[in-house]
Amino acid sequence: MPFYAKLPVIGSIMENDVAKGNDFFRLDRLLEGMSDPSKLSEADLAKLERVIRDDSMPIASFIHIHWGSRPDADEKQAILDWIHAEREARLPKDTQGVDKTRSVQPIPDSLPTDPKKVALGDKLYHDGRLSGDGTVQCHTCHQLGNGGVDGLQFSTGIDGQKGGINAPTTYNAAFNFVQFWDGRAATLADQAGGPPLNPVEMGSKDWPEILAKFHADEAFMQQAREIYPQFTEKELTDAIAEFEKTLITPNSAFDKYLKGDENALTAEQKRGYEHFKAAKCDTCHTGITMGGQSYEKMGLYGDYFKDRGIPMTDADDGRFAQTKDPYDKQRFKVPTLRNVALTAPYMHDGTVKDLKEAVRVMAVYQSGKNLSDTELNEITSFLESLTGEHKGKLLTLENK
Repeated sequence: MPFYAKLPVIGSIMENDVAKGNDFFRLDRLLEGMSDPSKLSEADLAKLERVIRDDSMPIASFIHIHWGSRPDADEKQAILDWIHAEREARLPKDTQGVDKTRSVQPIPDSLPTDPKKVALGDKLYHDGRLSGDGTVQCHTCHQLGNGGVDGLQFSTGIDGQKGGINAPTTYNAAFNFVQFWDGRAATLADQAGGPPLNPVEMGSKDWPEILAKFHADEAFMQQAREIYPQFTEKELTDAIAEFEKTLITPNSAFDKYLKGDENALTAEQKRGYEHFKAAKCDTCHTGITMGGQSYEKMGLYGDYFKDRGIPMTDADDGRFAQTKDPYDKQRFKVPTLRNVALTAPYMHDGTVKDLKEAVRVMAVYQSGKNLSDTELNEITSFLESLTGEHKGKLLTLENK
């Protein structure tokens, strides 16, 4: 900190600016990513690009004291070139319409998978033997005909028990940088191994109990042995993860637009996309899945948890539940916006039932904007263009 940070008035202003700035963006995390690109977040790249392009950093109060501290044109271009090079290194190589100068990208048509593992994983995803009493499948809470969710605020697990957080979609989860709202699973396979032993979700006693059911099924084991020399928890979750890699939804109207079809979006949706970018939504809802690339604080421009009017629970701790770092309090993995028109209710607490209302809430608390009704309608229309295809058919809600 500079010498003047010790002055009473200026010092308190600086402390507030630093604390608020860290809520939005951690420069130290970005610097770690420069040393180790595996730690570099697509959201960090998008945020840095935005402030460079719109000259919003350094902030005005800093400029008043340090004249000439804004980066010049050459410095800005050097930063943008680095951002674009890092983004390009992460782009899918064979997908039409990718653009290193844009923060959002089209979904690839497919991901490499092992067909035999996929077939086995498909069976396991729909198999109640993962649960203690045989009544709960992965598909129970993540219904493929219902946008990859169950449409409930909190899912119903074994013995009718209710969870404490809204179930995220399994569609496009393969593109998430971690799994679960609090990021406690690093991979799809790690995620698949969580619910079976959760006493509220599937309620199995342990993995030997689960595996014994499958080992007693000779037809199932014959199929499994064609792929795996042995069949343990590791192989079971690997097969489910392989199946979930096929749950991607390319060819939405927005994907087609990104690939060059100007007529894929309506005029209203195009205006909505511009509002979406103007509100900086694309700095967190970024990348292929338009989300799932960072943890963000819920309530940057207001106290969301106070204003929602219901008591807080442990689920509201977010990433803090895993790290115990005060910085991570009320930070959550950003959800994907892909197929968002099909995945109500919204927010980690499932309190918002309507997509337009979700846009309004996020604009207020995450962007500091009170959008007009026209802007809300146009952004909502844009978000409806993010519904993609699975197995060549546009996703719909089968139960409606």
